[in-house]
Order: sequence, then structure tokens, then C-alpha cells
Amino acid sequence: MEVLLREPVVKLGQRGQVVRVTPGYARNFLFPKRLAVPVTEGNKKQLEIEARNYQKRIMAEQGVAEETKGKLEEVSLSIEKRAGESGALFGSVTSQEVAAMLEAEGFDIDKRKITIPHIKELGEYDVHIRLHSDVTAELKIAVTAQT
Repeated sequence: MEVLLREPVVKLGQRGQVVRVTPGYARNFLFPKRLAVPVTEGNKKQLEIEARNYQKRIMAEQGVAEETKGKLEEVSLSIEKRAGESGALFGSVTSQEVAAMLEAEGFDIDKRKITIPHIKELGEYDVHIRLHSDVTAELKIAVTAQT
């Protein structure tokens, strides 16, 4: 059975592609989740209209993400954690803590979009924040000993 993808599907194809799948996969997974539609002329035209609107929305979101990236890269955060005499932390710094610090600075960033290295010692670290599929901001975090 041939279907027209409305959204990207892992290991199957990208939005707007016509792919061949088994009827059961289409009927039980793709159609109920609105990931694909049957191939018809009307569906192709509708998907073209949606694609144009989708591209406009993506470009607008990317512009906002670029603006946010500029503001984020100017910010440097510092967090105090309990540490031993050798500089090893009694715990680690989590993406949830970073998200809370960014929220205090006025940024609304989801913790799942924050990628931090495994921080178990005092020092300065680079944190990557995925704002858009094409835009990633880099932020410096200083981990200091709590007094």
C-alpha cells in the first residue's frame, strides 16, 4: 500500500514522501496517529498547501531561535554545590537545575532541550541548548564550592 507522509517517520521517510508500507502498518499505526494519508490527488494538493504553511512557520520559529541564541550566549551561569576537599561534587548538576537557573534569568527552556556533560567536579563547563532543529546555543556554567 502506498501512503503519503504528513510528518517525518523514523526509518520510513520525510514529510511529503510517498512510501510503500504494509496495509496493517498504515491502518493501525500511521493513519490513527495522522502521520500519513492514502495517496490521492486531493491529499497531494492538501499536503502541498500544508507544506508551504509549515515552511513559513519553521522559518519564523528559526528566526526566534536565532534571536534567543544571541541572548543566551551572553548569559553565564554559576551554581554552588557541596563538594569535597578534592573538588568532587556530592551529586551532580542536572539539566533541571540549569533550566531553573535559566528561568530565573527570564528564559523559558525545556529541560529536555538542554544537553550537559556529566558534571561531577568543580570547574567551568559548556552546556548545549537545542532551540530549533538547526539552532543550538552554547552556554558556560561555572560550578563552585558551596561555603
